[in-house]
Amino acid sequence: MMSDSKSVVLVVDDISANIDVMIGILENDYVVKMALDGAKALEIASKDPQPDIILLDIMMPGMNGYEVCTKLQADASTSNIPVIFVTAVNDLKGELKGFEVGGMDYITKPVIPEIVLARVKTHLKLKEVTEKLAEYALRMERLADNKLDI
Repeated sequence: MMSDSKSVVLVVDDISANIDVMIGILENDYVVKMALDGAKALEIASKDPQPDIILLDIMMPGMNGYEVCTKLQADASTSNIPVIFVTAVNDLKGELKGFEVGGMDYITKPVIPEIVLARVKTHLKLKEVTEKLAEYALRMERLADNKLDI
């Protein structure tokens, strides 16, 4: 994620009206991509430019959101993309399962625009800091290796 360009948000929902709502909330601050099913979501997530974050519905025909998230987590090229489940499923078991398969957060429908924006912003910032820490750790490791070679 580059600070001088807009972050890319992938919205995945089998109901296009729900995607339209999310686009309305996000389009001023982010580049929004969309997918109507899990297979298309996985395809978009694996191509450059990859999404910086994914807002993922749980209840979809074919591949549900839990399955999509599991596949994203299993692929090294997509495992670092934060997933926020956005769903009408409002029960503890469903929420816990979302975290178990690798989701970072959980937003229930009907969505509140300010909550969606706040959570997306928070998780993008967390991703950015995590990436910077990983880069810093790698630089420190290389520096230590170079000193040991002297």
